[in-house]
Amino acid sequence: MDEALVIRDARPSDAVGIAKVHVATWQSTYPGLVPDTYLVNLSEAAAAMRWHNAVQAHGPGQGALVVVDGMDSVVGFATYGGRRIPVEGYEGEFYALYLLDEAQGQGLGRRLMATMAERLQEGGKRTAVVWCLRDNPARWFYERLGGVRVAERPIRFAGAELVEIAYGWRDLAPLARLSAGPEMR
Repeated sequence: MDEALVIRDARPSDAVGIAKVHVATWQSTYPGLVPDTYLVNLSEAAAAMRWHNAVQAHGPGQGALVVVDGMDSVVGFATYGGRRIPVEGYEGEFYALYLLDEAQGQGLGRRLMATMAERLQEGGKRTAVVWCLRDNPARWFYERLGGVRVAERPIRFAGAELVEIAYGWRDLAPLARLSAGPEMR
């Protein structure tokens, strides 16, 4: 993986790259967790259209970040904003964080979480949650970053009954301090 990896704000022109990462990471992360028919039918073109619109909807305390390599190709992304699902005592939410397999293990996930925590604080939010599938082995990442399990809920997704759990941070400041590393541009 290129050493010139940079985290920056997502742009509408990143939509195709975000869609590629979205589809690839779902197809590598979720087999056996969500129905295979859903994963097989994921479309980069449809995802690119959704992401083009989504990255334009940002403001204080909400937005999308990308990790790009030296060729400005997207190798990861993260989104954040106001809490969507009520969890008492929490204001913000980390919506998504995905890195291509080859971009993992370099501290980028930690830096993305820290940058999102900074941005949520800039938007006036001091607490946040992230929802993930209970059976997703990557969920331990959130515990390593200080997230505490605060809620659980059943969901129906692609015809399957699943369980999501929420990890929460009562104070985003320690998480935001983890952003030390190469500067964002």
